[in-house]
Amino acid sequence: MTEKNFTPKQGQYLAFIHMYSKLNRQPPAEADMQRYFGTSAPTVHSMVVRLEARGLISREHGKGRTIRVLIDPEELPELE
Repeated sequence: MTEKNFTPKQGQYLAFIHMYSKLNRQPPAEADMQRYFGTSAPTVHSMVVRLEARGLISREHGKGRTIRVLIDPEELPELE
């Protein structure tokens, strides 16, 4: 296992994206993350932008539900 290059909060977002995608067979929308984490739309969008900038996720701009986690699921924390 490599050293984690994300914060605990970022890890929770990554774990959520991974688990949601696995359970629903499609990635979450930002609105799904907003509901789960109980935060605002701008806060979720900012996190998605940061995760993408750090190379932890990929997404297709202009299309919904295209977020993919780019790190090994073994490196993700448990979803709290």
